[in-house]
Amino acid sequence: MLALKAEKISKQYRLGQVGTGTLSHDLNRFWHQIRGKEDPYLKIGEANDRTSKGTSDYVWSLRDINFEIEQGDAVGIIGRNGAGKSTLLKLLSKVTKPTTGKIYTNGRIASLLEVGTGFHPEMTGRENIFLNGAILGMTRKEIKRKFDEIVDFSGVERYIDTPVKRYSSGMYVRLAFAVAAHLESEILIVDEVLAVGDADFQKKCLGKMGDVSRGEGRTVLFVSHNIAAVKNLCQKGILLKDGNLITQGAIEKVINTYDLEFISKDKNFKIEYPVQPELDMQLLHAELHKPSSHNRLFTNNVLNFEFTIDVRIPVPNSYITIDVKDKNDELIYWTSDYTTERFIKNEKGIFKVQCIFPQYLLSSGFYYITFAIYSPSSNKISHHQPEFKISFEIEEHEDSFLQKFGIVRPGKIGIESSWKSESLL
Repeated sequence: MLALKAEKISKQYRLGQVGTGTLSHDLNRFWHQIRGKEDPYLKIGEANDRTSKGTSDYVWSLRDINFEIEQGDAVGIIGRNGAGKSTLLKLLSKVTKPTTGKIYTNGRIASLLEVGTGFHPEMTGRENIFLNGAILGMTRKEIKRKFDEIVDFSGVERYIDTPVKRYSSGMYVRLAFAVAAHLESEILIVDEVLAVGDADFQKKCLGKMGDVSRGEGRTVLFVSHNIAAVKNLCQKGILLKDGNLITQGAIEKVINTYDLEFISKDKNFKIEYPVQPELDMQLLHAELHKPSSHNRLFTNNVLNFEFTIDVRIPVPNSYITIDVKDKNDELIYWTSDYTTERFIKNEKGIFKVQCIFPQYLLSSGFYYITFAIYSPSSNKISHHQPEFKISFEIEEHEDSFLQKFGIVRPGKIGIESSWKSESLL
Protein backbone atom coordinates (compact mmCIF):
# COMPACT_ATOMS: atom_id res chain seq x y z
CA MET A 1 0.00 0.00 0.00
CA LEU A 2 1.28 3.46 -0.92
CA ALA A 3 1.90 5.93 1.90
CA LEU A 4 3.16 8.83 -0.24
CA LYS A 5 3.25 9.61 -3.94
CA ALA A 6 4.76 12.63 -5.69
CA GLU A 7 3.86 13.40 -9.32
CA LYS A 8 6.09 15.95 -11.10
CA ILE A 9 6.27 18.26 -8.09
CA SER A 10 8.26 21.48 -8.46
CA LYS A 11 8.79 24.45 -6.19
CA GLN A 12 9.84 27.87 -7.42
CA TYR A 13 10.87 30.80 -5.24
CA ARG A 14 11.33 34.47 -6.08
CA LEU A 15 14.53 36.02 -4.78
CA GLY A 16 14.65 39.32 -2.96
CA GLN A 17 11.98 40.91 -0.77
CA VAL A 18 8.59 39.31 -1.28
CA GLY A 19 5.90 41.89 -2.08
CA THR A 20 8.35 44.56 -3.24
CA GLY A 21 8.50 45.54 -6.92
CA THR A 22 6.30 42.64 -8.10
CA LEU A 23 3.27 44.56 -9.43
CA SER A 24 4.46 44.28 -13.03
CA HIS A 25 4.97 40.54 -12.58
CA ASP A 26 1.52 40.15 -11.03
CA LEU A 27 -0.14 42.08 -13.89
CA ASN A 28 1.79 40.08 -16.48
CA ARG A 29 0.78 36.82 -14.83
CA PHE A 30 -2.89 37.95 -14.64
CA TRP A 31 -2.85 39.00 -18.32
CA HIS A 32 -1.59 35.55 -19.34
CA GLN A 33 -4.24 33.85 -17.18
CA ILE A 34 -7.22 35.68 -18.70
CA ARG A 35 -5.89 34.83 -22.18
CA GLY A 36 -5.61 31.16 -21.22
CA LYS A 37 -1.82 31.19 -21.55
CA GLU A 38 0.77 29.46 -19.41
CA ASP A 39 2.22 31.37 -16.46
CA PRO A 40 5.30 33.09 -18.00
CA TYR A 41 7.32 32.87 -14.76
CA LEU A 42 7.17 29.09 -14.67
CA LYS A 43 9.26 29.01 -17.84
CA ILE A 44 12.19 30.89 -16.38
CA GLY A 45 14.36 30.33 -13.38
CA GLU A 46 17.59 28.58 -12.55
CA ALA A 47 18.80 25.67 -10.48
CA ASN A 48 19.23 26.56 -6.82
CA ASP A 49 23.04 26.70 -6.92
CA ARG A 50 24.06 28.87 -3.97
CA THR A 51 27.69 29.10 -5.03
CA SER A 52 27.16 31.13 -8.22
CA LYS A 53 25.44 34.40 -9.08
CA GLY A 54 22.45 33.97 -11.39
CA THR A 55 20.67 36.15 -13.89
CA SER A 56 17.05 35.36 -12.96
CA ASP A 57 14.95 36.58 -10.02
CA TYR A 58 13.42 33.09 -9.78
CA VAL A 59 15.01 29.79 -8.75
CA TRP A 60 13.73 26.23 -8.76
CA SER A 61 14.25 24.68 -5.36
CA LEU A 62 12.76 21.44 -6.75
CA ARG A 63 12.07 20.45 -10.34
CA ASP A 64 9.86 17.58 -11.62
CA ILE A 65 10.25 15.20 -8.68
CA ASN A 66 8.53 11.79 -8.97
CA PHE A 67 8.57 8.96 -6.43
CA GLU A 68 6.40 6.49 -4.52
CA ILE A 69 6.88 5.40 -0.92
CA GLU A 70 5.28 2.24 0.42
CA GLN A 71 3.73 1.99 3.86
CA GLY A 72 6.32 0.89 6.44
CA ASP A 73 9.31 2.10 4.41
CA ALA A 74 12.14 4.00 6.10
CA VAL A 75 13.43 6.39 3.44
CA GLY A 76 16.59 8.48 3.74
CA ILE A 77 16.73 11.72 1.73
CA ILE A 78 20.32 12.77 1.14
CA GLY A 79 22.21 15.43 -0.80
CA ARG A 80 24.36 18.46 -0.20
CA ASN A 81 23.19 21.80 1.21
CA GLY A 82 20.82 23.48 -1.22
CA ALA A 83 19.80 20.20 -2.88
CA GLY A 84 16.13 20.73 -1.95
CA LYS A 85 15.80 18.20 0.89
CA SER A 86 14.11 20.47 3.42
CA THR A 87 11.89 22.00 0.73
CA LEU A 88 10.71 18.51 -0.22
CA LEU A 89 9.84 17.70 3.39
CA LYS A 90 7.91 20.99 3.72
CA LEU A 91 5.86 20.07 0.65
CA LEU A 92 5.17 16.56 1.95
CA SER A 93 4.24 17.99 5.37
CA LYS A 94 1.90 20.50 3.66
CA VAL A 95 3.72 23.43 5.21
CA THR A 96 3.85 24.94 1.72
CA LYS A 97 2.28 24.05 -1.62
CA PRO A 98 4.14 22.89 -4.73
CA THR A 99 4.29 25.32 -7.64
CA THR A 100 3.40 22.48 -9.99
CA GLY A 101 2.53 18.82 -9.54
CA LYS A 102 0.54 16.82 -7.00
CA ILE A 103 1.23 14.98 -3.75
CA TYR A 104 -0.91 12.09 -2.56
CA THR A 105 -0.76 10.95 1.08
CA ASN A 106 -2.41 8.06 2.86
CA GLY A 107 -2.63 8.67 6.60
CA ARG A 108 -1.81 11.30 9.20
CA ILE A 109 1.59 13.00 9.04
CA ALA A 110 3.70 13.99 12.05
CA SER A 111 6.64 16.18 11.07
CA LEU A 112 9.61 17.59 12.91
CA LEU A 113 11.22 20.03 10.48
CA GLU A 114 12.80 22.43 12.98
CA VAL A 115 13.33 22.49 16.73
CA GLY A 116 9.91 22.87 18.35
CA THR A 117 7.86 22.76 15.17
CA GLY A 118 4.21 23.33 16.13
CA PHE A 119 5.00 24.34 19.72
CA HIS A 120 3.55 27.49 21.26
CA PRO A 121 6.29 29.13 23.36
CA GLU A 122 3.88 30.51 26.00
CA MET A 123 2.29 27.10 26.65
CA THR A 124 3.74 24.44 28.94
CA GLY A 125 5.23 21.18 27.74
CA ARG A 126 2.06 19.37 28.87
CA GLU A 127 -0.20 21.76 26.95
CA ASN A 128 1.97 21.51 23.82
CA ILE A 129 1.71 17.71 23.82
CA PHE A 130 -2.09 17.99 23.73
CA LEU A 131 -1.91 20.81 21.15
CA ASN A 132 0.26 18.74 18.79
CA GLY A 133 -2.01 15.73 19.19
CA ALA A 134 -5.05 17.84 18.37
CA ILE A 135 -3.34 19.21 15.25
CA LEU A 136 -2.78 15.61 14.14
CA GLY A 137 -6.48 14.91 14.60
CA MET A 138 -6.15 12.75 17.73
CA THR A 139 -8.69 12.74 20.54
CA ARG A 140 -7.80 13.81 24.06
CA LYS A 141 -8.25 10.20 25.18
CA GLU A 142 -5.69 8.96 22.61
CA ILE A 143 -3.16 11.60 23.68
CA LYS A 144 -3.64 10.77 27.39
CA ARG A 145 -2.88 7.12 26.66
CA LYS A 146 0.50 8.10 25.17
CA PHE A 147 1.28 10.99 27.54
CA ASP A 148 3.43 9.17 30.14
CA GLU A 149 5.42 7.41 27.42
CA ILE A 150 6.16 10.74 25.70
CA VAL A 151 7.31 12.44 28.90
CA ASP A 152 9.47 9.46 29.90
CA PHE A 153 11.18 9.37 26.49
CA SER A 154 11.83 13.12 26.44
CA GLY A 155 13.46 13.17 29.90
CA VAL A 156 11.95 16.59 30.77
CA GLU A 157 9.40 15.41 33.37
CA ARG A 158 10.59 17.98 35.93
CA TYR A 159 9.82 20.84 33.50
CA ILE A 160 6.65 19.47 31.90
CA ASP A 161 4.50 22.21 33.47
CA THR A 162 6.96 25.00 32.56
CA PRO A 163 6.40 27.17 29.44
CA VAL A 164 8.58 25.77 26.65
CA LYS A 165 10.03 29.22 25.91
CA ARG A 166 12.20 28.61 29.00
CA TYR A 167 13.50 25.27 27.68
CA SER A 168 17.03 24.91 26.38
CA SER A 169 17.35 23.88 22.70
CA GLY A 170 18.18 20.35 23.85
CA MET A 171 15.04 20.08 26.02
CA TYR A 172 12.96 21.60 23.21
CA VAL A 173 14.09 19.05 20.65
CA ARG A 174 13.77 16.13 23.08
CA LEU A 175 10.13 16.92 23.75
CA ALA A 176 9.36 17.80 20.13
CA PHE A 177 10.81 14.51 18.87
CA ALA A 178 9.07 12.51 21.59
CA VAL A 179 5.71 14.02 20.61
CA ALA A 180 6.23 13.45 16.87
CA ALA A 181 7.42 9.86 17.31
CA HIS A 182 4.86 8.67 19.85
CA LEU A 183 1.61 10.21 18.63
CA GLU A 184 -0.22 7.82 16.36
CA SER A 185 0.54 9.15 12.89
CA GLU A 186 1.02 6.87 9.92
CA ILE A 187 3.90 8.93 8.47
CA LEU A 188 6.80 10.43 10.46
CA ILE A 189 8.93 13.12 8.77
CA VAL A 190 12.18 14.15 10.49
CA ASP A 191 14.67 16.77 9.24
CA GLU A 192 18.14 16.88 10.86
CA VAL A 193 16.72 16.99 14.38
CA LEU A 194 19.54 14.76 15.62
CA ALA A 195 22.08 17.53 15.05
CA VAL A 196 20.82 19.28 18.19
CA GLY A 197 20.84 16.40 20.68
CA ASP A 198 23.77 14.77 22.44
CA ALA A 199 25.18 11.37 21.43
CA ASP A 200 22.93 9.38 23.79
CA PHE A 201 19.81 11.18 22.58
CA GLN A 202 20.79 10.68 18.94
CA LYS A 203 21.16 6.95 19.55
CA LYS A 204 17.81 6.90 21.35
CA CYS A 205 16.10 8.75 18.46
CA LEU A 206 17.51 6.39 15.84
CA GLY A 207 16.35 3.41 17.89
CA LYS A 208 12.86 4.86 18.21
CA MET A 209 12.63 5.64 14.48
CA GLY A 210 13.73 2.07 13.76
CA ASP A 211 11.00 0.76 16.08
CA VAL A 212 8.43 3.03 14.43
CA SER A 213 9.33 1.76 10.97
CA ARG A 214 10.12 -1.93 11.51
CA GLY A 215 8.07 -2.65 14.62
CA GLU A 216 4.97 -0.52 14.12
CA GLY A 217 4.86 -0.53 10.32
CA ARG A 218 4.76 3.25 10.06
CA THR A 219 6.48 5.20 7.29
CA VAL A 220 9.57 7.28 8.15
CA LEU A 221 11.20 9.97 6.00
CA PHE A 222 14.57 11.02 7.39
CA VAL A 223 16.84 13.82 6.17
CA SER A 224 20.37 13.87 7.56
CA HIS A 225 23.94 14.64 6.54
CA ASN A 226 25.05 11.76 8.77
CA ILE A 227 25.30 9.05 6.12
CA ALA A 228 26.10 6.39 8.72
CA ALA A 229 22.83 7.13 10.55
CA VAL A 230 20.84 7.07 7.28
CA LYS A 231 22.42 3.76 6.30
CA ASN A 232 21.67 2.27 9.72
CA LEU A 233 18.02 3.34 9.79
CA CYS A 234 16.77 3.31 6.20
CA GLN A 235 16.20 0.57 3.65
CA LYS A 236 15.49 2.97 0.76
CA GLY A 237 16.85 6.34 -0.27
CA ILE A 238 16.37 9.40 -2.46
CA LEU A 239 19.33 11.47 -3.71
CA LEU A 240 18.77 15.13 -4.64
CA LYS A 241 21.11 17.58 -6.35
CA ASP A 242 20.28 21.20 -7.19
CA GLY A 243 16.56 20.46 -6.91
CA ASN A 244 16.66 17.41 -9.18
CA LEU A 245 16.15 13.77 -8.26
CA ILE A 246 19.37 11.96 -9.20
CA THR A 247 18.45 8.43 -8.13
CA GLN A 248 16.18 6.47 -5.78
CA GLY A 249 15.90 2.89 -4.59
CA ALA A 250 17.87 0.66 -2.21
CA ILE A 251 19.85 2.74 0.29
CA GLU A 252 23.18 1.08 -0.60
CA LYS A 253 22.73 2.01 -4.27
CA VAL A 254 21.75 5.60 -3.41
CA ILE A 255 24.72 6.09 -1.05
CA ASN A 256 27.11 4.65 -3.65
CA THR A 257 25.75 7.10 -6.23
CA TYR A 258 26.18 9.93 -3.71
CA ASP A 259 29.81 8.87 -3.18
CA LEU A 260 30.50 8.82 -6.93
CA GLU A 261 28.55 12.02 -7.66
CA PHE A 262 30.02 14.17 -4.91
CA ILE A 263 32.69 12.65 -2.70
CA SER A 264 34.94 11.05 -5.32
CA LYS A 265 35.07 14.42 -7.14
CA ASP A 266 36.40 16.08 -4.01
CA LYS A 267 39.92 14.65 -4.26
CA ASN A 268 42.39 17.28 -3.14
CA PHE A 269 46.03 16.46 -2.49
CA LYS A 270 47.30 19.94 -1.62
CA ILE A 271 46.44 22.82 0.75
CA GLU A 272 47.75 26.38 0.50
CA TYR A 273 46.76 28.15 3.72
CA PRO A 274 46.16 31.93 3.67
CA VAL A 275 48.89 33.81 5.54
CA GLN A 276 47.79 34.95 9.01
CA PRO A 277 50.61 37.15 10.38
CA GLU A 278 48.90 37.52 13.77
CA LEU A 279 49.56 33.83 14.56
CA ASP A 280 52.69 32.78 16.47
CA MET A 281 52.97 29.63 14.36
CA GLN A 282 51.04 28.53 11.31
CA LEU A 283 50.92 25.97 8.55
CA LEU A 284 51.59 27.49 5.15
CA HIS A 285 51.38 24.39 2.99
CA ALA A 286 50.30 20.75 3.33
CA GLU A 287 50.52 18.14 0.61
CA LEU A 288 50.03 14.42 0.07
CA HIS A 289 52.66 13.32 -2.44
CA LYS A 290 51.04 11.02 -4.98
CA PRO A 291 53.00 7.81 -5.63
CA SER A 292 52.26 8.12 -9.38
CA SER A 293 51.00 10.65 -11.91
CA HIS A 294 47.34 9.65 -11.58
CA ASN A 295 45.04 10.40 -8.63
CA ARG A 296 44.53 6.77 -7.60
CA LEU A 297 45.85 5.51 -4.27
CA PHE A 298 45.94 1.87 -3.19
CA THR A 299 46.08 0.13 0.18
CA ASN A 300 49.70 -0.91 -0.45
CA ASN A 301 50.86 2.69 -1.08
CA VAL A 302 52.98 4.53 1.48
CA LEU A 303 51.31 7.92 2.12
CA ASN A 304 53.85 10.73 2.40
CA PHE A 305 52.58 14.03 3.87
CA GLU A 306 54.72 17.16 3.73
CA PHE A 307 54.15 20.45 5.57
CA THR A 308 55.66 23.94 5.54
CA ILE A 309 55.49 25.70 8.91
CA ASP A 310 56.22 29.34 9.70
CA VAL A 311 57.46 29.78 13.29
CA ARG A 312 57.27 33.49 14.15
CA ILE A 313 57.22 33.10 17.94
CA PRO A 314 58.12 29.59 19.18
CA VAL A 315 55.39 28.03 21.34
CA PRO A 316 56.78 25.52 23.88
CA ASN A 317 55.94 21.81 23.35
CA SER A 318 54.14 22.41 20.07
CA TYR A 319 52.99 19.42 18.07
CA ILE A 320 51.59 18.93 14.58
CA THR A 321 48.43 16.86 14.81
CA ILE A 322 46.68 14.97 12.02
CA ASP A 323 42.99 13.97 12.07
CA VAL A 324 41.88 11.30 9.58
CA LYS A 325 38.10 11.14 9.09
CA ASP A 326 35.99 8.94 6.85
CA LYS A 327 33.20 10.07 4.52
CA ASN A 328 30.74 10.00 7.46
CA ASP A 329 32.91 12.55 9.33
CA GLU A 330 33.92 9.97 11.94
CA LEU A 331 37.46 10.21 13.33
CA ILE A 332 39.13 6.91 12.55
CA TYR A 333 42.82 7.74 13.09
CA TRP A 334 44.85 10.43 14.86
CA THR A 335 48.58 10.98 14.99
CA SER A 336 51.09 13.61 16.08
CA ASP A 337 54.83 14.27 16.01
CA TYR A 338 54.97 14.33 19.82
CA THR A 339 57.13 11.17 19.89
CA THR A 340 59.78 12.72 17.60
CA GLU A 341 62.35 15.45 18.10
CA ARG A 342 60.44 18.71 17.83
CA PHE A 343 62.91 21.13 16.31
CA ILE A 344 60.29 23.73 15.45
CA LYS A 345 59.55 24.75 19.03
CA ASN A 346 62.87 26.37 19.92
CA GLU A 347 63.67 28.75 17.08
CA LYS A 348 62.12 31.09 14.57
CA GLY A 349 62.07 30.23 10.89
CA ILE A 350 60.29 28.34 8.14
CA PHE A 351 60.55 24.56 8.32
CA LYS A 352 59.61 21.53 6.25
CA VAL A 353 58.14 18.55 8.13
CA GLN A 354 57.21 15.11 6.82
CA CYS A 355 54.88 12.39 8.09
CA ILE A 356 54.67 8.92 6.54
CA PHE A 357 51.71 6.54 6.85
CA PRO A 358 52.85 2.92 6.33
CA GLN A 359 51.31 0.51 3.83
CA TYR A 360 47.92 -0.94 4.77
CA LEU A 361 47.36 1.57 7.58
CA LEU A 362 44.01 2.51 6.02
CA SER A 363 41.62 0.12 4.32
CA SER A 364 39.73 1.02 1.13
CA GLY A 365 37.45 4.04 1.33
CA PHE A 366 37.30 7.83 1.09
CA TYR A 367 39.12 9.99 3.65
CA TYR A 368 39.43 13.62 4.73
CA ILE A 369 42.52 14.86 6.59
CA THR A 370 42.92 18.07 8.57
CA PHE A 371 45.99 19.44 10.35
CA ALA A 372 46.67 21.62 13.39
CA ILE A 373 49.49 22.88 15.61
CA TYR A 374 48.79 22.33 19.31
CA SER A 375 50.66 22.88 22.58
CA PRO A 376 49.33 20.74 25.46
CA SER A 377 51.54 22.45 28.06
CA SER A 378 49.87 25.80 27.39
CA ASN A 379 46.60 24.23 26.13
CA LYS A 380 46.97 26.46 23.10
CA ILE A 381 45.97 25.72 19.52
CA SER A 382 48.41 27.77 17.46
CA HIS A 383 46.80 26.98 14.12
CA HIS A 384 43.68 25.06 13.13
CA GLN A 385 41.54 25.63 10.03
CA PRO A 386 39.31 22.54 9.67
CA GLU A 387 37.70 23.87 6.48
CA PHE A 388 41.01 23.20 4.68
CA LYS A 389 41.25 19.48 3.97
CA ILE A 390 43.25 16.97 2.00
CA SER A 391 40.85 14.41 0.57
CA PHE A 392 41.54 11.16 -1.24
CA GLU A 393 40.21 7.70 -1.97
CA ILE A 394 42.07 4.44 -1.28
CA GLU A 395 41.34 1.37 -3.41
CA GLU A 396 42.20 -2.28 -2.91
CA HIS A 397 45.30 -3.20 -4.92
CA GLU A 398 45.61 -6.35 -7.03
CA ASP A 399 47.26 -8.36 -4.23
CA SER A 400 44.68 -7.20 -1.72
CA PHE A 401 42.83 -8.81 1.17
CA LEU A 402 39.90 -9.25 -1.23
CA GLN A 403 42.02 -11.21 -3.71
CA LYS A 404 43.57 -13.40 -1.01
CA PHE A 405 40.51 -14.23 1.04
CA GLY A 406 37.55 -13.41 -1.22
CA ILE A 407 36.03 -10.80 1.13
CA VAL A 408 36.32 -7.04 1.52
CA ARG A 409 38.39 -6.25 4.60
CA PRO A 410 36.05 -4.84 7.27
CA GLY A 411 36.90 -1.78 9.34
CA LYS A 412 38.92 1.32 8.52
CA ILE A 413 42.37 0.35 9.82
CA GLY A 414 44.07 -2.15 7.53
CA ILE A 415 47.47 -2.66 9.16
CA GLU A 416 48.21 -6.28 10.07
CA SER A 417 48.78 -7.56 13.62
CA SER A 418 51.47 -10.09 14.54
CA TRP A 419 50.11 -13.58 15.26
CA LYS A 420 51.78 -16.80 16.36
CA SER A 421 50.61 -20.19 17.61
CA GLU A 422 52.05 -23.21 19.37
CA SER A 423 50.82 -26.68 20.19
CA LEU A 424 50.05 -27.46 23.84
CA LEU A 425 49.96 -31.27 23.37
